[in-house]
Amino acid sequence: MPYEPPPELASLTLSEIAEQVAARKLPPVEGWAPQKEGDSLMRIAADGKWYHDGGEIRRQAMVRAFSGLLIRDGNGAHYLVSPFEKLSIEVEDAAFVATDVAQRDGALAIRLNTDELVIAGPDHPIIARGDTDAPALYVGVRRGTEARLNRSTYEQLAEIALAEGDDWKVSSGGETFSLLPDKAGA
Repeated sequence: MPYEPPPELASLTLSEIAEQVAARKLPPVEGWAPQKEGDSLMRIAADGKWYHDGGEIRRQAMVRAFSGLLIRDGNGAHYLVSPFEKLSIEVEDAAFVATDVAQRDGALAIRLNTDELVIAGPDHPIIARGDTDAPALYVGVRRGTEARLNRSTYEQLAEIALAEGDDWKVSSGGETFSLLPDKAGA
């Protein structure tokens, strides 16, 4: 079956976004206990491109499939998990890139480079890192992984924040998130 990208985020209502989020069936990696560990020879570059053994993985369906097996442990290491193997994967910055954001009914829907959608809130917090001169925004995705907001998505989120006030904060899912890193440089 050929891959069909989802409709543009701007054309979806919050309930349609929620349906797409719920429709994404992910493997139950949390319940797997693989006995073998190793290196996947894979890397996710800072721009969101996936590589295997030095060559770029160009098939979006393959990237989507691998991304569903991805976890990040408490030490920040990333792994691809199957029922039989747990393979390390190098991640230069974040496992995903946030490529679009839309505000709907008090929620912020964020599209990832894998065409997945997340709704910012308690389970998917927006995190500001870096410093005030060079901030970087991330959103929690799943299983400890994060997506870094690309430049245009960062600008979209900044416009939303400025439309709501001058405190550089946005709200979604009952939570409020600052777009400014703390002064210590989170």
